[in-house]
Amino acid sequence: MLLTISTTHDPATDLGHLLHKHPLRVQEEVLWFGKVRIFYPEASKQRCTAAVVLDVDPIGLVRGRRRSAGDGTLGQYVNDRPYAASSFLSVAISRVLGTALAGRSKERPELVERALPFEAKLAVVRCRGGDELVRRLFEPLGYRVETVRHPLDEAFPDWGEGPYFTVRLAGEVRLKDLLSHLYVLVPVLDDSKHYFVGEDEVEKLLGKGTGWLETHPAQELIARRYLRHQHSLAQEALRRLVEDEGPDPDREHEAGQEEESAIEERLNLNEQRLAAVLSALKTAQARSVLDLGCGEGKLLRMLLMDRAFERILGVDVSSRALAIAKKRLHWERMPPRQRERIQLQLGALTYRDERLAGFDAAAVVEVIEHLDRHRLAAFERVVFEFARPRCIVLTTPNVEYNVRFEWLEPGKLRHRDHQFEWTRAEFHDWSEGTARRFDYRVERLPVGPDDPETGPPTQMAIFTRS
Repeated sequence: MLLTISTTHDPATDLGHLLHKHPLRVQEEVLWFGKVRIFYPEASKQRCTAAVVLDVDPIGLVRGRRRSAGDGTLGQYVNDRPYAASSFLSVAISRVLGTALAGRSKERPELVERALPFEAKLAVVRCRGGDELVRRLFEPLGYRVETVRHPLDEAFPDWGEGPYFTVRLAGEVRLKDLLSHLYVLVPVLDDSKHYFVGEDEVEKLLGKGTGWLETHPAQELIARRYLRHQHSLAQEALRRLVEDEGPDPDREHEAGQEEESAIEERLNLNEQRLAAVLSALKTAQARSVLDLGCGEGKLLRMLLMDRAFERILGVDVSSRALAIAKKRLHWERMPPRQRERIQLQLGALTYRDERLAGFDAAAVVEVIEHLDRHRLAAFERVVFEFARPRCIVLTTPNVEYNVRFEWLEPGKLRHRDHQFEWTRAEFHDWSEGTARRFDYRVERLPVGPDDPETGPPTQMAIFTRS
């Protein structure tokens, strides 16, 4: 079985440092089920590719294995394990690329946390669920997915197509995340692990799924297949994904919101933001609106009060925030006709969701700064490529204005959960680049007092589809 990982990062040969495998040497390791070799079919400054070749020994698999009832002798020796990517590949990744999988690089530590352009190709993978399942698993993680389905036998076309695919994944992602995604999801596609699954597999799933499995829309299917359909283990994994461990992230977020509100309240900045966003949506003549990262529903309430907005969908990653939004909207007492206009749903803005498509406009109010920088590319694709409303109104803090908040400590961001706050130049470059990549026009407007030295406290971009 063959996996290739390519990059066009400059210089592309940094891939060797990230993988801890020298591009000029063929490296081999013997595993109990066969041999794994790593080599570089190309290694230039412009493009570098590492190939992981796993040579599974079908006879070695049978030696010492207890034969189960109904396990025919021929089936033990004649099967697809030597060439179809499976849990054997996950073991190989863990054994020979373990340092990269853990996110460590002695020579290039600064690249470990950077999203770089990668392309991964699985030469053959069995997918019980077809092309649709491949996309369901990988597209929410921000990858561009290409698949080619193979016939059962080219010499006998009447036999039809088989369950085998060549899969290409492309996107800007951290290498350790790419390897984690492959480690978990290849066995999920194959749906036939080669070894006993116990409690330790729950630990592996949760460890390798940290940072993405918690909000993946197919997490139940992933847990079930990864744990070989053992219901009790899958339920344990799902329970632990949402259980309270350490500080409650929702409460931490709420505490940060209170701090941010206290900082901005003298300017009535939140009211100014919402009024500016509402005005932009009305100017765009939107009749259906997405409120992405709707929080506790302040903008939703304003949209609901205006009958020009006929269809409203609020999306947030926090179930607690959605519960508060329902309470503030008086959901239980809402007249039926009004409730027909609005829906609330749990979801993350870095995962593709077909329910977000088909809206005139989207509002993204003070949300983007809460995302890890390496997830920005996934956010951009979800909103600008997949949901693709004709108008997107986005606001974010202007970090230059923070010096005007006397009660904000120097160098501190407005919210404890903010991963960054952009300068005006940074926001300009990001918005222009995003508009260009996804074929939108963009206009930037100030929100709040426009200080001649620092600019406004809030920056707003209105993207209009070309």
